[in-house]
Amino acid sequence: MFRLSTVNMVNRKTQKKGRDPQPHGSTVRHLRADAQRNLDVLLQSAMAVFANSGVDAPVRQIAEKAGVGVGTVYRHFPQRSDLIVAVFRREVDACANAAPVLAAEHAPGEALARWLQRYVDFISAKRGLAAALHSGDPAYDTLPAYFQKRLRPALQTLLDAAVAAGEVRSGVKPDDLLHTVPSLCAPAHDGDPARARRMLALLVDGLRYGAKPSRRAPNPSLS
Repeated sequence: MFRLSTVNMVNRKTQKKGRDPQPHGSTVRHLRADAQRNLDVLLQSAMAVFANSGVDAPVRQIAEKAGVGVGTVYRHFPQRSDLIVAVFRREVDACANAAPVLAAEHAPGEALARWLQRYVDFISAKRGLAAALHSGDPAYDTLPAYFQKRLRPALQTLLDAAVAAGEVRSGVKPDDLLHTVPSLCAPAHDGDPARARRMLALLVDGLRYGAKPSRRAPNPSLS
């Protein structure tokens, strides 16, 4: 009897403990989600400030835009270079992650064209970081490789799909576009902000020239 009572007591304790982790884990996940959202707001605010005021903008300006204290910024990013690297990587990730979303929502050629427009937006936003990225600071040495690692396969997938669909000519390499598009984004002398988009539209038209129609099985209903 003693043994059975002891076992039952242990089982009841175990069952109680088994119920506890679920609400606790849910709370932890909620806190982590909130923390991630707050960090995203901070990085987005930093990107906006850098775009308007350059990478040397006061940290207080970034904190005020994000609605946090200066101490919060320094807690996440002790050095300014840490913040700049995080902002750059966030922008690269957002651009890369847009590729599968566009591929799921649009025809291959249209998905490619829309992604290249998204890439133009990335290049324009990156201008605010240019002074730091080209400063020679070793803190930024890993960023070119990260850029290639994330954006090249994203663009390659879109290109392959567009070529297979007969909407884009074959033989175009992702590196060609990754290096050509930024040159189209150079500020125009007339200050026209739509110039890059017009130039990109011409580039996309050029990609379509010489495309080979995809070989699909004939539809019997059309015979």
